[in-house]
Amino acid sequence: MIEIIYSPFFVRKFKKLENGLQKDVLDKIDLFKDRTNHETLEVHKLHGKFKEYFGFSVNYKFRIAFRFISKNEVLFADIGGHEIYK
Repeated sequence: MIEIIYSPFFVRKFKKLENGLQKDVLDKIDLFKDRTNHETLEVHKLHGKFKEYFGFSVNYKFRIAFRFISKNEVLFADIGGHEIYK
């Protein structure tokens, strides 16, 4: 099971999301905690200035960007549309 640490920036952005979207995010996070779901979530490595980060989609618009701190610990850094990659 993966332990997730949430950056303050991630938490602020999450709190601004509408309730239905917050529920979708929490559902995806629950799936993410089990590595066997990473293929289903299409977890992928990011490139360029985000080369140390990975991402996965919550829905067609929203994504979560994160990085591994250790084998079983990740930091959720950002949530939002494709603008989070800029």
